[in-house]
Amino acid sequence: MRLLVVEDEPKVAEAVREVLAAEQYDVLVAHTGDEGFSRATNERFDAIVLDVMLPQRDGLDVLTSLRSRGDLTPVLILTAKDTVDDRVLGLDSGADDYLVKPFAFTELVARVRALLRRGPQGEMQRIRVAGLDLDVRTRQVTRDDVAIDLTPREFELLEYLVRHQGQPVSRDMLARDVWREAHRLTLDNVIDVHIARLRKKVDAEFPARLIHTVRGVGFMFRENPENPS
Repeated sequence: MRLLVVEDEPKVAEAVREVLAAEQYDVLVAHTGDEGFSRATNERFDAIVLDVMLPQRDGLDVLTSLRSRGDLTPVLILTAKDTVDDRVLGLDSGADDYLVKPFAFTELVARVRALLRRGPQGEMQRIRVAGLDLDVRTRQVTRDDVAIDLTPREFELLEYLVRHQGQPVSRDMLARDVWREAHRLTLDNVIDVHIARLRKKVDAEFPARLIHTVRGVGFMFRENPENPS
């Protein structure tokens, strides 16, 4: 499981990282709101631990921006504020849980575990876009009512591209989030072969292409792109 901790106090951030890493989570740390938002939008995490008081951009602004983009990653808010209004504001902004500083690390771990068991609230189990229909539970795919037979890896790759539709997806992202490899050193050819096979199955028999190359970056799933390639 991959976690993002967004906390500007170095000692607190390191302590939280160490506690969660001891539970065998893969933990990344961001120290500003801008950095946290950038990582959250460009990388895949199973949960986010987000402080409210952050430099550059406060945590609630980061949270509302993520939710407005359709990002349903579970978020645990950390804050020194403990009034009812503060808790309501945090939850109304899209937080899944709320932990007041100072807190016991055992409680932090328990709450993170609970978020991970729960998973993203309302995560789409069926995705329909541009005539393409993905059923996440059954792993069945159709386009314009024509069944498309995908391998498990091809399905994961397509689902990832679709969930990031309109956004450039790099080979680094695919190596880390689809192949679960920290480094892509030997994966570029493997990724390109899978993309080519996926294109044949998803695009070859249809008039509009959905999977496109973004030169110098990677790939993008998008209907009617401005510069198709």
